[in-house]
Amino acid sequence: MDAFFIILTGILVALPCAMLGCFLVLRQMSMVGDAISHAVLPGIVIAFLISGTAEPSLFMLSGAVLMGVFCTFLIELFTKKAGVQGDAAIGLAFTFLFAIGVIMIAAYAENVHLDQDCVLHGEMITIPLILADTGTFLDHIPIPLWSLSVLFLAVIAFVVIGYKGLYLTTFDPEYADSIGVPTTRWHYMLMAAVSATTVIAFESVGAVLVIAFLVAPPATAYLLTNKLNTMILLACGFGILSAITGYYLAVVLDGSVAGAMSVMMGVWFILAFFLHKRGLVIA
Repeated sequence: MDAFFIILTGILVALPCAMLGCFLVLRQMSMVGDAISHAVLPGIVIAFLISGTAEPSLFMLSGAVLMGVFCTFLIELFTKKAGVQGDAAIGLAFTFLFAIGVIMIAAYAENVHLDQDCVLHGEMITIPLILADTGTFLDHIPIPLWSLSVLFLAVIAFVVIGYKGLYLTTFDPEYADSIGVPTTRWHYMLMAAVSATTVIAFESVGAVLVIAFLVAPPATAYLLTNKLNTMILLACGFGILSAITGYYLAVVLDGSVAGAMSVMMGVWFILAFFLHKRGLVIA
């Protein structure tokens, strides 16, 4: 049963990351997830200083999401107003905000490991042990699965309801502007969704795996199709496949589950690369 919960956790992280990651890959913003993973630190510190607790909460999530959106605002500002290239703008924005977070921790929360407990670390092998104590059948289901399930449903709703707006603003933002589609609003809505996804998932599986799920499955799917809806489905499929095969690779090697899942994503990408070179295209 423990194996089932660990694999399910990986899948529930893979699916929302894969769906949102498709739009990041197509917008050439894949590393925004990595930037947000560092940039949210000041928001978490501020939330801690106001609330007085480092326990994960809606308040702390809100602070992290707002800082993630602010990070994307800085990236856009540096790119459009200062003429800085996209990759340089991402590097400038996240290092600036992360450094502020580190300084704030050193000055105001030195004994509280906010950066590790709330953002960067996560060990999947302990997921089955994180149980509630309600005296009901719910006590048999790990707490992270509840939050990840809500996240999964929220991201599905966002992508399904906003598919047309996301599609237009991703492939032809100029045309979208000309017909009255609020390109900037859709951009920040997507960034807010990515911020919430990264923060919620980090607590359970850690930064490396979340970033891998945001980039690798969508990039793999991108090699095999020219259609967005097919790309999203393929990315979700590769995410699920990576979660399952990665877990059993970790069992065989007696190693990190998150690391093994990330490795398997690389394996599927390499396979897709060779299939792409042979001209395989999935409609």
